[in-house]
Amino acid sequence: MTTAPERIADLYPTRGTTEVSTPRQDPVVWAMPDGEWAQGPIDHADLMGYERDGFLTVDQLITPDEVATYRAELDRLVSDPAIRADERSIIEPKSQDVRSVFEVHKISEVFAKLVSDPRVVGRARQILGSEVYVHQSRINVKPGFGASGFYWHSDFETWHAEDGLPNMRTVSVSIALTENYDTNGGLMIMPGSHKTFLGCAGATPKDNYKKSLQMQDAGTPSDEALTKLADAHGIRLFTGKAGAATWFDCNCMHGSGDNITPYPRSNVFIVFNSMDNPATDPFAAPVPRPEFIGARPPFTPVR
Repeated sequence: MTTAPERIADLYPTRGTTEVSTPRQDPVVWAMPDGEWAQGPIDHADLMGYERDGFLTVDQLITPDEVATYRAELDRLVSDPAIRADERSIIEPKSQDVRSVFEVHKISEVFAKLVSDPRVVGRARQILGSEVYVHQSRINVKPGFGASGFYWHSDFETWHAEDGLPNMRTVSVSIALTENYDTNGGLMIMPGSHKTFLGCAGATPKDNYKKSLQMQDAGTPSDEALTKLADAHGIRLFTGKAGAATWFDCNCMHGSGDNITPYPRSNVFIVFNSMDNPATDPFAAPVPRPEFIGARPPFTPVR
């Protein structure tokens, strides 16, 4: 006779009747079994900055020629009627253009090679101190003249509540495929906000992902909590040339504004999770989100 596995303790309660603030229970940069930080492409000073602020930037992670290759592949995917009809494509509410394509590392061999590039996965392994798998990947298209932004949120709040990630052992990278100006809806992060988990109020609606991928609702912090975080940590806006990359911790409070300029903002977004932090049952949702949004077992390490 077999018994059900023991439920993993919920270190980060959320989606209850009230908003709850919980100090971070996990490291930011994870040590190897010998207690030392892993070796990799990130130097010690930058790792220290990542631990302190929750993010680091690389001015040119990929070359201009590589940018052109990935841009061409992005354009091919979003213009393909079969991709548009796929459930993995998210449509912009206003323009009805493709906004995002999820699980892009499985759809495209070009982006699959990027995921396994040592410049990319090597930094993820170094930060997380382990082998990693892809929890989520997508390309984002933010064309000019009205593409909508994303409200302030912590990715981990959603991944914990709806995907079942138990610990903060997950890192994201956003690689710019167009120039990020200070005016075209760039990524904003509150430095240091990753040290506090903000558990949001309100239950998770059924099939919440269908709405949340177009506009965040459940898992949205209150204005009062956001004001306190902003007052304490400030806000950093990321700009840079195509080919630049921003790595950020899963619990960073971040968001982006609408793009009403003529200049598009497109990027490829990859989420690496530690093989030692596999997704379990959701902590605050009736069922997990679809696998193309949050990977489900069995998990395969990136090679």
